[in-house]
Amino acid sequence: MKRSIRILGMLAVGAMLTQFAAAQTQTQSAETTTNTKAASVPQRPGGGFRSRADQPAPRRDANSQLAHEQLLEKAKKGGIDIYFEGDSITRRWGATDYPNLLANWNANFFGWNAADFGWGADAIENILWRLENGELDGVNPKIIVLLAGINNVGAWPGDDAKVEDITRGLKAVLDVCQQKAPDANIILTAIFPRNDNMAVIPTINKINANLARLADGKKIRFLNVNDKLADKDGRLFDGMMNAGDKLHPTVKGYQVWADGLKPIFTELLGPPAKTDHAPPPTGDPSARKNSVVPSATINTNHT
Repeated sequence: MKRSIRILGMLAVGAMLTQFAAAQTQTQSAETTTNTKAASVPQRPGGGFRSRADQPAPRRDANSQLAHEQLLEKAKKGGIDIYFEGDSITRRWGATDYPNLLANWNANFFGWNAADFGWGADAIENILWRLENGELDGVNPKIIVLLAGINNVGAWPGDDAKVEDITRGLKAVLDVCQQKAPDANIILTAIFPRNDNMAVIPTINKINANLARLADGKKIRFLNVNDKLADKDGRLFDGMMNAGDKLHPTVKGYQVWADGLKPIFTELLGPPAKTDHAPPPTGDPSARKNSVVPSATINTNHT
C-alpha cells in the first residue's frame, strides 16, 4: 500500500511539473516579439507592404484583452510619475513573470514612481489602440518613455514605404500621448538592433534617423543607446540580448537602457525618493492563470 501511495505521489508531482513547464512556455510564446506572427504583421502574402501603423487596431486574443483590463486597472490606481509604453521589450522589464528583470527595474527606478504599460507582441497600431482606449486616461505622468516598432520592422528588411509607415505610426503614438498627457516629457527611445537577421539593420537605422527628427529636445527627447548595445554595423555586443532570439535584452542590455534614462529622470524629477507610490507591477495574465506549482518548490526565475 505504501509503495502504491509513493507511486501516485510521484505521478502527481510529475503532472504538476508538466503543467508548470507548459505555463512557462505559454507565457513566453504569448508575448514574444519573434519573426513569426507579430513580426510579420505589416506584410501581405507575397511580400507586398500594407500601411496601417498609424491606424489603431486592437488585439483580439483573450489574453491580450485580459492584459488590457489589467493595465486599465493599473492606470486608475494613480501615483505614476514615469509611464513606460511599448511591446515585450518594455513589458518584460517591469513584469512579475520575469523576476530577475523586475529586480533590475526596481534597482534602477524605485523612488521615481515608474510603472510599466508594455504588452508583448504589440505592433505600433496595437499600442495606439490601447492608448486611445483608456490606458493613459487620467494618469498624468511627468515622463513617458516609449520604445516600440520592432514588431512592425519584423525579421525582414523593408523598403522606404515600410520605413515611412513605421515613422507615421510612432508619430501617431507621440500625438496621442501629448493629447492625453500634455504636461509630460516624452523620451522616445531608438529601436534596438535585432540580430536574428542582420539585413534588417539598415531599416532600423533609417527609422531611428526619422525618430530623431521628431524630437524637439524639450517636450520630446530622443534617446539612442544602440552604440552601447552593438557595434557600428549593428552587431550586438556579447550578453546584451537573449542568445536564443537575439532580440530581447538581458539584464545587461536593460542596464544600458537604464543608464541612458536615469540622467534624464534626475534632470526632470530630481533624485529618486526613499519611497515609491507607483502601482504594484503586473504580469502576463496567462502566466498567473496557469501557475499551478507553489514558488517555494519550483524556481520560477527565467528569461
